[in-house]
Amino acid sequence: MHHLFTRFNNLYPVWLVGLATVAFLRPGTMRWFDTPWIFGALAASMLCMGLSLNLADFRDVRRNAGAVVFGFAAQYTVMPLTGWLIAKVLDLETGLAVGIMLVASCPGGMASNMITYLARANLALSIVLTLSSTVMAFVLTPLWTSLLVGAAVPVDALGLCLSALQLTVAPVALGVLIRWKLPQLANQIGVCGPTVAVIAFVLVTGGIVAASAEAIATNFGRLALAATALHVVGFAVGYALPKLAGFPENVARTVSIEVGMQNGGMAAALARQHFAALPLAAAAGVFSGVMQNVIGGIAAAIWKRQPPVA
Repeated sequence: MHHLFTRFNNLYPVWLVGLATVAFLRPGTMRWFDTPWIFGALAASMLCMGLSLNLADFRDVRRNAGAVVFGFAAQYTVMPLTGWLIAKVLDLETGLAVGIMLVASCPGGMASNMITYLARANLALSIVLTLSSTVMAFVLTPLWTSLLVGAAVPVDALGLCLSALQLTVAPVALGVLIRWKLPQLANQIGVCGPTVAVIAFVLVTGGIVAASAEAIATNFGRLALAATALHVVGFAVGYALPKLAGFPENVARTVSIEVGMQNGGMAAALARQHFAALPLAAAAGVFSGVMQNVIGGIAAAIWKRQPPVA
């Protein structure tokens, strides 16, 4: 059974692109998966993250606390500023600009842990970075969104805080509590955790694409260009900075993946709830999810053939 789950999870990009294509060509098939379902699916994936956390996995990370601080700082500076710069350079219209900057202000995506594993980077560091950026998202995502987007459209910073809290901190904390108090139950549920996360984001992608199909069709080229540029810069700068700072290769790869991969599902859900009048804002979150998995998959394939020497 575990082998089947693993094979299913490894085909994540196939399910993602496949359902997105169906939802785009036949929006009626996925339009039912709207905001309440999207929030529920993402909360379930965050619960699984909490269930998977085991303190014993992170002993090595404690000895490398500098890498955690460095990666966290890079996540919440490189990406928001890159998103703002891309919106300006490409002169994106308001909805798409809001979406790209919102994606850039979100925490690391859970798919980054899978890509880190495939790339033979530091998986424990990746999980810590994803968790820390996720837990702080309820403060930093609304803060960056207000700073970057506030001049273009009104931003409900408190509403964003509460939504991010519901989507991230609460389910992760519940998962950690279950792991602490009911470890056997956590182990049983945890086996399905990555699969739940895969299904959740694939369905979220389908729902958002179906709701935004017309807007996506009209702006396909600019959407693809903006999302690709955001993640290519994130991966490149996320790799270069730790190398320049003297961190080992496996840390540089991990930080690159964490910085380059955002929680596109969270961005799409927040956009649907708080920027409903701008359908392209949610579409940007979906495109981000597709493009980062393609770029991450290519990076993992290259790095897998070149095991880090340190």
